[in-house]
Amino acid sequence: MEPGFWTLFESPLGPILLASNGSELTGLRFVSEVDPVSFEENGKRARAPFAEAERQLKAYFRGELKRFDLPVRLDGTPFQRAAWRELRKIPYGATITYGEQAARMGNPKACRAVGGANRENPIGIIVPCHRVIGSDGRLTGFGGGKKRLDLKAALLTLEKAAGFRL
Repeated sequence: MEPGFWTLFESPLGPILLASNGSELTGLRFVSEVDPVSFEENGKRARAPFAEAERQLKAYFRGELKRFDLPVRLDGTPFQRAAWRELRKIPYGATITYGEQAARMGNPKACRAVGGANRENPIGIIVPCHRVIGSDGRLTGFGGGKKRLDLKAALLTLEKAAGFRL
């Protein structure tokens, strides 16, 4: 996440750092995943660029919003961007496996590469990498590592996603 502008959003799951270039959302990370000090040194703290993102996130956490409509900028390799585009197609409350995501991208054997791309997703929740689970239905791989699978489970529970196990 490259800061231009940033703010902290207080979610029911803990503080979230939002980043923007002024017109597009460029990052959404739980504070446990990033060092806010680097943003204080390199970006400007502001609320205005995030008004709509915060409104939609509040509605999402209340269970009232099922699809985000925000301008985002996803910088990454062509493969990563393809993986992230596929993530945005997974419906609210649904889950797919890494293998299914790879197959949807036209390369069924690329499930490990898909997992790596998803791990680098700069805009969690809005680009819903939490909706991808292991082939056995278990929660695996999440940006914050194994210790943060509780966040993935909480997001799926919020969406009442079927087909996953702790």
